[in-house]
Amino acid sequence: MKTLVCEKPGEWQWRKDEVPQIAPGEVLVKIKRVGICGTDLHAFQGNQAFFDYPRVLGHELSGVIEDAGDSGMEVGQPVLIIPYLHCGECLACRRGATNCCANMRVVGVHQDGGMTEYLNIPSTHVIPADNVDLDSAALVECLAIGAHAVRRGDIQEGDNVVVVGAGPIGLGCVQFAKANGANVIVVDMNDERLAFCEKEFGTQSVKADAGAVDRVGDLTNGEFAAVVIDATGHAGAMMQAVNYCGHSANLVFVGLTKGDITYTHTDLHKRELTVLCSRNATKEDFARVTDLMRTGQVVPSCMVTHRSTFEDMPQAFSEWLKPEAGVVKAVVEIS
Repeated sequence: MKTLVCEKPGEWQWRKDEVPQIAPGEVLVKIKRVGICGTDLHAFQGNQAFFDYPRVLGHELSGVIEDAGDSGMEVGQPVLIIPYLHCGECLACRRGATNCCANMRVVGVHQDGGMTEYLNIPSTHVIPADNVDLDSAALVECLAIGAHAVRRGDIQEGDNVVVVGAGPIGLGCVQFAKANGANVIVVDMNDERLAFCEKEFGTQSVKADAGAVDRVGDLTNGEFAAVVIDATGHAGAMMQAVNYCGHSANLVFVGLTKGDITYTHTDLHKRELTVLCSRNATKEDFARVTDLMRTGQVVPSCMVTHRSTFEDMPQAFSEWLKPEAGVVKAVVEIS
């Protein structure tokens, strides 16, 4: 089988491998689609923390069952993969928070991923994707991160919600906040992405400039937001996010920064603000995303702006890195 390896930052190499044999409790998936995310882009550029090379990238994956083993699934059945391999034994796992396992192994990050024709994976981490197209199934992982952030924020029907950052994760947050019945305001620096959110999801838009706080106040009759989700990972935006919060609000950080973030304590205390972090997603989040796709409440196809065949991916990937390419979400097709 063909495998594409990121040999070192900035360098792809093709490799021929044997089709893997499954162990007890595993299934073999013939990979059909690979979604490209920021982790892949950063890893190729050498900017991804805690990353070892060479590495087969790819963790947003869909395909069909090639060998079902003892899983009870059927050969040829469409599936999607949960790439977060948790230990099941640490404090987080014992508390049901498998998304933040202390010993997490992520497919395509800590071990080789899905830029290959076949991948063996524990059957516990495969979800049937019947009645979901392969493109959409590959985007479930990305969207599940947004779904988890929305769940962390405890968004209720009628809430005013601000989502800061209209990248792929932010777009997932927008869709699931809308699915919960919220009024969503998107804050971003990019006019095209703000217009996209208005057209596709019916959100209100605020340009991330010096007047952003006042405009959020105007759109919420001075109450500001019940929930604010930051999906930028930019320290400045994360510190600004508190100013969009109303009293008793929840502030959720799904974006990640390596830098320090600081606040004036009175700004948090007077609001009795609840500050939350949101990492990865659970199996329940993956299942919810898949179910909402089936009912049409979440439509990820509008997010796919670029695509490539497996063979052409190395050249296409270099183009996707350029800011002027305008990539929202790219998908690789493996025939």
